[in-house]
Order: sequence, then structure tokens, then C-alpha cells
Amino acid sequence: MRLAVAAEDAGKRADLVVAHRAGFPRSLVAQAAAIGDLRVNGEAVKGSYVLSEGETIECEVKPRSPLVVEAEAIDVPIVYEDDDVIVIDKPAGMVTHPAHGATSGTLVNAILGHVGSLPGDALRPGLVHRLDRDTSGLLLVAKNADALSFLSKGMKTRHISREYLGLTAGIPAQPKGTINGAIGRDPHNRLKYAITSGGKPAVTHYAIRERLHDAAELVFRLETGRTHQIRVHMAALGHPLINDHVYGRNDPRFDLPGQALHAWRLGFLHPRTREAIQFEAAPPPEYEDAKRILSSL
Repeated sequence: MRLAVAAEDAGKRADLVVAHRAGFPRSLVAQAAAIGDLRVNGEAVKGSYVLSEGETIECEVKPRSPLVVEAEAIDVPIVYEDDDVIVIDKPAGMVTHPAHGATSGTLVNAILGHVGSLPGDALRPGLVHRLDRDTSGLLLVAKNADALSFLSKGMKTRHISREYLGLTAGIPAQPKGTINGAIGRDPHNRLKYAITSGGKPAVTHYAIRERLHDAAELVFRLETGRTHQIRVHMAALGHPLINDHVYGRNDPRFDLPGQALHAWRLGFLHPRTREAIQFEAAPPPEYEDAKRILSSL
């Protein structure tokens, strides 16, 4: 692509302007800059180059290689398994499914290594829902097409219940409440999400489970499953999750890989028996250590 720098783009980074004007993923523009394929007035520049009006940008973006999901021998905690479903207690720090930037070592790679094959989307096979990389806890996987169809419909009709535990900075003024705010991409930072007028509906119910020192443990119940939903809603409430470096801040006191959030309870109708079943998983030691620190202050 080739374009002239307009007045409104002067003073901005070259990679951001190219990504916005051409619709390229910023990661691909960064890749182009790293190998000299991002040029201003014919000279190779870094992505951070600050543009001036009237300059000419050229950028050659090479398409990414297609992702291939392979089975890997990775142990993951299995809470329950039968011929139709698997319930996993996902460790914090593990990506749920492969994507550019995380092509191996994911939960999907691990499950494929355990069962051999899964139904559905090639990159997200068997997944009924997802968890953020640094969120630990219960995740439901379907082992066959019938189970995936039934459970996916259950997710859309809100017949699958999910509860989370989280540690928040500060204590909400109300002991319980509901946050109803549509979530979409943050218009100022494409790597984040925000409550926006054009976003998808998102509803989070919360209740204070325990008051700590200038912090609290909350129980969250989701009606919807938007990306970063709890994190975005709590940040909007003024009480971001502890150690959330995207929507809050890192806290060096805690040995957490990211935000203090754990998928605690999971309930659903079994796809074959139609029996209502529920599972519960205690938070990981790092979460409990952070809670003890906040309790002892």
C-alpha cells in the first residue's frame, strides 16, 4: 500500500496510521517494519516513526501463514470427563486456543493430545466458551458434534451458569449490583475493550463475598460472555481487578501472572442425559496468597 500523510495523521506513529488507514492488523505492520518493509519517503523506518503532513508512506504486508492446530502432550487438570464432555480447571497463564502469537502450548493443543480429535471450528474445536489467558478455572469442552451443538445453544440461551471469584482494588459502595454496559473495541486502543455505544450487550452481576484491606473478594455471575467482560465492567465501576495490567495496574506484592480472577463454578445440562450438573474448583495458590496478603494488611 502507498498513501500520503494527511493533516489529521501528522504527529502520529507510522504503524498506527498504516494499520488504521489500510485496515491491517498492527502486528503485521510491526512485522513489516522489522524487516524494512515500512518506508517513509523511500526510507525504511521503525513503527514508532512520527509522521509529518505530506510525507509518503509505503508498506508491504505479507500474509500470515495459516495456523495449524496440533495435538501436544500437555497435562491439564481434568475435573470431569465422559463420552460427551470434558470439564477442565484451566491454569492461569495458559491460552485457551491457538492464535497468531500463541500457536502452541494452548489448552486446545493439550485436549487434542488427550482425546485425539474434537468437533467444530478448526482453531477452537470443542470449545463451548473461553477464558482469558490469565484467568484460571473451569472450562467446558464438547467431545462430539451433538454435544457441541446442544451446549452451544445452551450458552446462547443462557442455560449454562458461570460464576467467578475476583479480587478488586477498593470495595464497591453497594454490597451487590448489576453492571449493564455494552462492550466493544476501545476506540483509542485496539488492544483493549471498553463500554461503548456500538458494543455488544453485556451484563455482569456481582456481590461482595469478603471485605479485605482496601480491597474485596467478589462473586461474579455472567449473563453474557464478552471478551474481558468482568475486567472492563469492574474498571468502569472504579474497582479494577487486582493486578490487571490492562485495565488497572500491576501490583508487585502479588505473584500472579495477571488479573486475580478465577472461574469458580460451572453448571449446565448434560447433553446426553439432560441432567443438571455443577462443578466447583478452588482458586489456585497464587490467588489465595494474594487474598491472604490483602487480609493481613
